[in-house]
Amino acid sequence: MAVCDLVLPCRDEAPALEALLPRMPPELAVVVVDNGSVDDTAEVARRLGARVVHEARPGYGAAVHAGILAATHDLVGVMDGDGSFDPAQLLPLVADVESGRADLAIGRRRPVARGVWPWHARAGNALLVAWLRRRIDLDAHDIAPMRVCRRADLLALDVRDRRFGYPLELMQKATLAGWRVSERDVDYHPRAAGTRSKVSGSVRGTLRTARDFWGVIS
Repeated sequence: MAVCDLVLPCRDEAPALEALLPRMPPELAVVVVDNGSVDDTAEVARRLGARVVHEARPGYGAAVHAGILAATHDLVGVMDGDGSFDPAQLLPLVADVESGRADLAIGRRRPVARGVWPWHARAGNALLVAWLRRRIDLDAHDIAPMRVCRRADLLALDVRDRRFGYPLELMQKATLAGWRVSERDVDYHPRAAGTRSKVSGSVRGTLRTARDFWGVIS
């Protein structure tokens, strides 16, 4: 029986969903947010039992927010829908929040092989996290690519960014609000064949993400 909604923000992730959705633990009810896909992302998601929500406004934050609004469980998780994470590793994060040990549980990426996490994306993440740990005493080492919290608490936090700055704003606001954060290592795999990262797939994508991050912290 599902105890947590899992939001998967997706844009052209049909090949990844074919392999990812059948591996979902029964504790997770999947909400796929189709963020302007031109492939059959929505059709694949429905066929494999996921609930599909359409968000016309482009942007990672816009897709995540639409999924949070559509969620119905008390607990809500967010994970990339590109096949780079094992959904079973979300369950310890769910347990951390469900038990009351944490208000926000996040995964810390551990690449399973060289080249999985491009140098420019990894370096940018490390610099940003180090800066935030000094500035606001951020109790984490990654910008929450996989995370779980209570839906009502997240909505009350009022995260406004609708682009790639969303997880950074979430981490900032959660830290300043005094949320207890747990962090667990999660395997970081190559994304599914036939898909391309909108963030780390190119230096340009990383720079665009850095621009969105700067808009949050400036």
